[in-house]
Amino acid sequence: MRTTHFSVFSLTIAAFVGLSAGYLGSLMILKRMALVGDALSHVALPGLALGILFNFSPFIGAFALLFASALIVWHVERITKLYIETLVGAMFTLALAVGILIIPEPDLLEALFGDITKVTLLDTIITVTVAVTALLLTRAIYKKMVLGMISEELATSSGINVARNNLLYLLLVSLVVAIGIRIAGSLLVGFLVIVPAATAKNASSNLFRYSLLSSILGVFSASSGVVLSGYFELPPGPLVVLSGIAIFVASVIVRWVSIHLGRDQRRLVYTRGQGGPSAE
Repeated sequence: MRTTHFSVFSLTIAAFVGLSAGYLGSLMILKRMALVGDALSHVALPGLALGILFNFSPFIGAFALLFASALIVWHVERITKLYIETLVGAMFTLALAVGILIIPEPDLLEALFGDITKVTLLDTIITVTVAVTALLLTRAIYKKMVLGMISEELATSSGINVARNNLLYLLLVSLVVAIGIRIAGSLLVGFLVIVPAATAKNASSNLFRYSLLSSILGVFSASSGVVLSGYFELPPGPLVVLSGIAIFVASVIVRWVSIHLGRDQRRLVYTRGQGGPSAE
């Protein structure tokens, strides 16, 4: 019975993390910040290490460091006008180096690749609460963020505080990354805010469909990875990535085929219109 409960808890956590990560990731792809999402996930490693070393929740350590990093990056970007990718990239390499140096070796693999076999009911409740909160707050600023991407001047003239929304968004991404570490580990959790959204972009014709499909694919990638992890008794992180990448590759192939079919159909219509041999 204990194993069954853990399976339910694991799948619930995976589903809600995937849902929120996919939704937030749809904005990240639109902002062309995919590498930022990946790099932010590695910043959590020293926080995990501190939690393990001083015997407090690694989640708290990870989020504290991600929270502080998001604030620093946002503030330095405003002062220096450097691209946010540059700042996050510098912080990511520093955090990864420090985390690997101080984290105890027996816990290194779990921190890097995730371990969802030890989750409890309390972990599940916290994760669901955090994921739903992040989802609702992102939904509240979604259109404002999109308008700011199109034209910061237009957004400002419409009364939108672009800088504040960007900060809130970075903090929400940090929050989702922190709760996703249990599933995919600090090395791979950035996948959940990048690839499902990239896949959805291949198959979406409008913003609503894009964000919805991104969320659905996030749920599927995370959940299928956890199921495969239990079946093959392997770390969940790599299997989450493999399942999501398989869907992404399929979407690329489908899009490629549809584009070529569309070209052939247009060529056929043009040939018929010119009275060619196929016009009979």
